[in-house]
Amino acid sequence: MKNTINIDGINLYGFHGCLEEEGRVGGEYTINVSMVIDFNEAAIKDDLNLTIDYCSVFNICKAEMAIRSKLIEHVAKRIYDNIKKTFPQLIHVKVTVIKLLPPMNGPVDRVSVVIED
Repeated sequence: MKNTINIDGINLYGFHGCLEEEGRVGGEYTINVSMVIDFNEAAIKDDLNLTIDYCSVFNICKAEMAIRSKLIEHVAKRIYDNIKKTFPQLIHVKVTVIKLLPPMNGPVDRVSVVIED
C-alpha cells in the first residue's frame, strides 16, 4: 500500500542568498515536505515507530536551514538528502523550499525550488 505524509508550512528564518546583506539580515522561508511510504501497519497498530515522525522531519529542516547557503537549491538538496538518509523506507520524497519576499529588482512574493525523486 502507498500512502503520503505531507508536512506543509514549516516556517523558518534563514540567512541564505548571494547578497552579503542576506547573510546579515536574513529572511523568511517556508518548507513543504511530501513523503510517500507504506504506513498501513502503523495505522493498524497505532505505532509511531512504523511510520515517519513529523518532529524528526521538522528538526532536519530546522538544522539545515541554520547552515548559511548562497542558494536555496543547496538548502533543499541538503534537506532532501538528510530525510532520505534518515528514513530509508521512503518510496518518494518531495522537498519545496520557498523564499518569501526575495530581494529582486521588482515586487516578487516568493521564489521556490523543488527537489523530488
